[in-house]
Amino acid sequence: MSEPTSGPATDAATEPIATPEGENPDSGAIRFEGPRRRARQERAERRAAEARARAIEEARREAKRKARGGVLGEGKPVPRGAVRGLKMMLATVLLAVVTVGLGLILYFTPVMSARSIVVAGTGAVTREEVLDTAKVRPGTPLLQIDTDAVADRVAAIRRVASARVQRQYPSTLRITIVERVPVVVKDFPDGPHLYDRDGVDFAIAPPPPALPYIDVDNPGPTDPATKAVLAVLTALRPEVAGQVGRVAAPSVASITLTLADGRTVIWGTTDRTEEKAEKLAALLTQPGKTYDLSSPDLPTVK
Repeated sequence: MSEPTSGPATDAATEPIATPEGENPDSGAIRFEGPRRRARQERAERRAAEARARAIEEARREAKRKARGGVLGEGKPVPRGAVRGLKMMLATVLLAVVTVGLGLILYFTPVMSARSIVVAGTGAVTREEVLDTAKVRPGTPLLQIDTDAVADRVAAIRRVASARVQRQYPSTLRITIVERVPVVVKDFPDGPHLYDRDGVDFAIAPPPPALPYIDVDNPGPTDPATKAVLAVLTALRPEVAGQVGRVAAPSVASITLTLADGRTVIWGTTDRTEEKAEKLAALLTQPGKTYDLSSPDLPTVK
């Protein structure tokens, strides 16, 4: 009995695939492409094709946007910070307008005017003298009043040491003065002249009781002898200063005090004035006629 021969079906099931380059086809290694591998390859090819299609479409859209002039982005919402900044700017402008408008109203209208003028600190200087010198017309808007100029005019009064002018809204102007206080007096042919602690001759009038007389050649705020005498008097304790009847200063180096009871204090120069003033208060408790403080390290009583 003869053996069956191989048919075409056997040859189709074992159909070889192409041999990779470099591999000997005669080596007997035969590869077969299964169904799963073919499915994976087909899916990979479809994904690659879809990616290429999407890239082409995106490039086409981008080219169209550029051709339209970059209109994309006009629809973006305004940032919140920009909105806040705009609101603050508008509020600032509105506030400035209101402030300017209010200032113009107050400056040019009698809404807040000087309907009342108060004068404080007067004594020897009268209220009428202050008002006449101030030259402020009642009813003038307060903002139109130059307070510094008014204060300078009032301070020019001889008896006034300083002046201060204040606006008190809604309708008051306040003028406060500080009068000069006499510290020494000097006789002249036209009468006694009063001098304050700065050496200013501010009045011709009878001196207050117990006011010491000054004996210098040319009393005044720039005279060295006058300034030396005033420095000594202002350094004395109140109970000692009240006993001084006369102060003589032929020069700044030879100051002499004469007390009301006739005792004499040789002061010398203005060096160590505070120390001398302290020691004089103790020396005056000792009996004597002359108290020498020209050398404060060795004060003597005679």
